[in-house]
Amino acid sequence: MKRFDWNALGNEARKQVLERPAQSRAETLRLAVEDIVSAVRAHGDSALRDLTARYDRCDLDALEVTADEFAAAESALAPELKAAIIEAASRIEAFHRAAAPQAIAVDTAPGVRVERVLRAITTVGLYVPAGTAPLPSTALMLGVPARLAGCRQVVLCSPVRPDGRCDEAVLFAARVTGVHKVFKLGGAQAIAAMAYGTESVPRCDKLFGPGNAWVTEAKLQVSVDPRGAAIDMPAGPSEVLVIADADADPVFVAADLLSQAEHGPDSQVILVSPSADLLERVEHEVERQRVTLPRADVALQALGESRLILVESLAQAIDVSNGYAPEHLIIQVREPRALLPEIDSAGSVFLGAWTPESVGDYCSGSNHVLPTYGYARSYSGASVASFQKQITVQELSAEGLRTIGPCTATLAAAEQLEAHRRAVTLRLATLEQKA
Repeated sequence: MKRFDWNALGNEARKQVLERPAQSRAETLRLAVEDIVSAVRAHGDSALRDLTARYDRCDLDALEVTADEFAAAESALAPELKAAIIEAASRIEAFHRAAAPQAIAVDTAPGVRVERVLRAITTVGLYVPAGTAPLPSTALMLGVPARLAGCRQVVLCSPVRPDGRCDEAVLFAARVTGVHKVFKLGGAQAIAAMAYGTESVPRCDKLFGPGNAWVTEAKLQVSVDPRGAAIDMPAGPSEVLVIADADADPVFVAADLLSQAEHGPDSQVILVSPSADLLERVEHEVERQRVTLPRADVALQALGESRLILVESLAQAIDVSNGYAPEHLIIQVREPRALLPEIDSAGSVFLGAWTPESVGDYCSGSNHVLPTYGYARSYSGASVASFQKQITVQELSAEGLRTIGPCTATLAAAEQLEAHRRAVTLRLATLEQKA
């Protein structure tokens, strides 16, 4: 772990400390993904079978998960895991239902009614990774808001194992959340299938979910193609920033840092504190805990680029955090809620010693599909709104046009848009004739 004294650094050095590693869009990766996307577009299911055999070492007859496979997956799961998935889904639904956007109607002037109506995105595609570890929690985080939004067709893709099946917990979570179709597809080929459609896979209007560099590159490529699909948000490696004071428990802080570091070797881990003693104690505690982890080697690689930053105050710690705009922000200080009003940019915030980031990953009710790589400055995490379109409606009576027509005509004339002006003034003249 690398230590820095924030107040001993100049402006350029501070920027460098908070810089994330450059995301690689290597030419070889870009071209390889282009080839995969082109193959799927040209050859559909046939290309998907070939690519699945090549990358997942599995020859598939049917791409879609069958009812029998769903039943077998449910039977194979331990009762406590099924209960936990159902419990988590209920809390995710409770929060997302309460936070969902509402239709509104406002009279902005006499006879002028302006409304916002909500319409679900018709067909959405969810990607659930299953690389070093399957992620049934992602199926919950995406499936629940998609169902609440009212999407007519929810498609989910997750990589197949060599035995020809998807992860049982992912399938059970998909069934619990009401996903309509699940396909045994992973990688860039799954993104291409959902973006453009094949004989088996429906074409989707918007794609959601995390993935590796191949998945990320594929999402970027299809999102800039007008014939492709929109995507949820730009993606980068997962990250956490912890603000802690001298009263924080170094055991807890170290556990939080490691819970992020074990995601992958490129995960970002930062601790900011006005206490030099705490920084030192956390550093020792991180290593003590790390060596006991099953994914100790993965965590070690991530920790090689971690940051321990000494600041002069909690106010300065907030400035550092807002400058970094972390995906996850943990605040372990004596009065954590007092700092919340000053937080401008973060994907999700975890207040106090008893709120590990892990609960947000699984079952507090908030969403774990969050903006990374500094995009928390301008993006929000997945929600019901992510799966909906907000359409505005306006309706004027004759009185309403008389009220706001002159304002419209004046502004149109100022912009030298004569047809705009006449669309109003011709109507106003007709009203005058009828008066």
